[in-house]
Amino acid sequence: MPTSTNELPLTTEVARAGAQEQQRAEELRQQIRRANYLYYAQDAPELSDAAYDALMRELRELEETYPELLTADSPTQRVGTDAVTTFTPYPHRVPMLSLDNAFGADDLRAWEEKLRRQLGAGPELRIEYVCELKIDGLSVNLTYEDGRFVAGGTRGDGLMGEDISPNLRTISALPMQLLPLPPRAAKISHTEPSAAASLPASLFDAVALEEAPAPLQQGVPTRIEIRGEVFMSHREFARINAELEEQGGKTFANPRNAAAGSLRQKDPSETARRRLDVFLYAVGECEGWSFQSQHDLLQTYREWGLRTNPNVRVCSGIEEVIAFCDEWGGKKGELPYDIDGVVVKVNTFALQRELGQVSSRAPRWAIAYKYPALQVRTRVESIEVQVGRTGALTPVANLTPVALAGVTVARATLHNEDEIRRKDVRVGDTVVIQRAGEVIPEIVEVVKGERTGEESEFFMPSHCPSCGSPVVRPEGEAVTRCPNEECPKKLHERVRYFASRAAMDIEGLGDKQCEQLTQSGLVRDVADLYSLTKEQLLGFERMGDKLATKILAHIEESKTRPLARLISGLGIRHIGEHSSEVLASHFGTLERLTAASVDELAGVFEIGRRTAESIRAFFDEPRTQQALDKLHDAGVRPQSHTNAPQSDRFAGKSFVFTGTLTRLKREEAEAMVKRLGGRASGSVSKQTSYLVAGTEAGSKLTKAQEISVPVLTEDEFLQMTEEPAEE
Repeated sequence: MPTSTNELPLTTEVARAGAQEQQRAEELRQQIRRANYLYYAQDAPELSDAAYDALMRELRELEETYPELLTADSPTQRVGTDAVTTFTPYPHRVPMLSLDNAFGADDLRAWEEKLRRQLGAGPELRIEYVCELKIDGLSVNLTYEDGRFVAGGTRGDGLMGEDISPNLRTISALPMQLLPLPPRAAKISHTEPSAAASLPASLFDAVALEEAPAPLQQGVPTRIEIRGEVFMSHREFARINAELEEQGGKTFANPRNAAAGSLRQKDPSETARRRLDVFLYAVGECEGWSFQSQHDLLQTYREWGLRTNPNVRVCSGIEEVIAFCDEWGGKKGELPYDIDGVVVKVNTFALQRELGQVSSRAPRWAIAYKYPALQVRTRVESIEVQVGRTGALTPVANLTPVALAGVTVARATLHNEDEIRRKDVRVGDTVVIQRAGEVIPEIVEVVKGERTGEESEFFMPSHCPSCGSPVVRPEGEAVTRCPNEECPKKLHERVRYFASRAAMDIEGLGDKQCEQLTQSGLVRDVADLYSLTKEQLLGFERMGDKLATKILAHIEESKTRPLARLISGLGIRHIGEHSSEVLASHFGTLERLTAASVDELAGVFEIGRRTAESIRAFFDEPRTQQALDKLHDAGVRPQSHTNAPQSDRFAGKSFVFTGTLTRLKREEAEAMVKRLGGRASGSVSKQTSYLVAGTEAGSKLTKAQEISVPVLTEDEFLQMTEEPAEE
């Protein structure tokens, strides 16, 4: 539809909206937004479906008659955008962290004790929590600017998701425009003075600061990332599956899969037909607004017109949290949607900041209480020992196959010998199994009342089941290991992992192919993969010319994978995918990493002393150096990390930026810190080296002054970044 008269022939007349039509269109939009707010955010609809449809129909007719009245955030624009064929990346300005899990009351109590130790407080500290139902859906991150929805994406890996903005616009419960709030003080709306009275002095001061009267806030934030969960109701799930069955299509296994599949439709109109819903509960980046507690955040969200879950409770102490979890464990079947647990958060944001997070993975101040998975009984037919790429020996129970949570389970990990003794698992036992965290099958308990006396105890082997070498169990460790670096199974697992998607991603080299390569002697270390020929591959079973050519091409492609993937693929003990990213980001090149001392490695954020010693020991091994030389000679040239430091001037230092900078954008300043070997953080703590304060600095400046963190002006920071003058 043309949007201006210049696009039409001169003989065509287009109606122009007058003041009356403009006013009516705005009235309709406001009425529809109010109806959505009352229906989705307040659960108090005031319009019948017929009346609501009449308003939408009138607005749509006005916009079709007068195209200039159409606005991007109009309620009519939730459906009908062009279908897309790909999803573009959606970066999260503040990472979307995962949560640690608790599987029972004792886990929750242990978590609270960890919080007390982190805070340096005793049992006299009464911590206030907010308990929220854990919705089983798809996490999303929504960006609003000046109250208007501008974009949204999936969680992805926590740092980068997929832009699904057109599909999110189809969710009726998601307002395109936030309702501005009247002026009000930014203060804790729930916590009573008595909640802070029992805190130790240092913590009382932190909370008292948050409860003190703050400047008036009104309207909406200038920019905010709002996090939540998109889900599908049981009723809608049943409707969609019934339609798919009638059409002869493939049905969804559960509402969560249906919600995820619907939200990632290429055609937004198809998403609109799925009737998704959403609950909002968290915040990422936020400019122009401040929240003092989780309770304050949820209350403010509701006032802005955002849909939050009504089943929320503020709890004083962990025992009230446990009672809430137990209560909903018995009532979850009454809900019209699926939940898989309860999310427990420290309420006050001041204490959340004090607690911080576990590396870059999960916050310390929140935990996900997971309800017990479906459990079934089966029998342990045998126990075998697997040898991993680092030599770890892991006992695995072979079970009589049984259906559990939609899959057939025939094996379960027993972790280590201590775990077997603790649970007293024997071959022939009847056991109860569950999928821990809905993923990994594990044995919960032995049904000892069904023992017949024919069961046999299991003992870890004294020699490696693969190579026959005597095994070792280092003092203080629970894992038994094979120390033989020539162990065939260790080599096979190292090569398999090197070729996996988590490392060099060499398509075509699966478990079977890696086993053939190592057993034949063609591959004695990962570097030998790059000297393979087509003639050698053709000698293997079911290996044709076409497949061999493809495998060699994929091996060639892997030569320029990112540095982090190569580090991960080398199989350094204590180094996984995340630690590989940390090392790649800090050192930038493999040469700098291999030359780093233990002290340099231990100085890298998130790399401890023990891990640093493991890295150094790995690179000091003659066989490691030989493999690295072979990789280099074969042309393996990993991509250098683009954010690698160019200097170590800021090594070991952490910077936090607050307020408005006049000469630099904040992103530029943080990148400058990283280039000079330092770390840029988003929150002030005792580990912060400097706070750089621009104009209109807020609570971060106050916190820095309280804990004696040096404060720099922007000019002072820039002076620190300059090269020292030569004498």
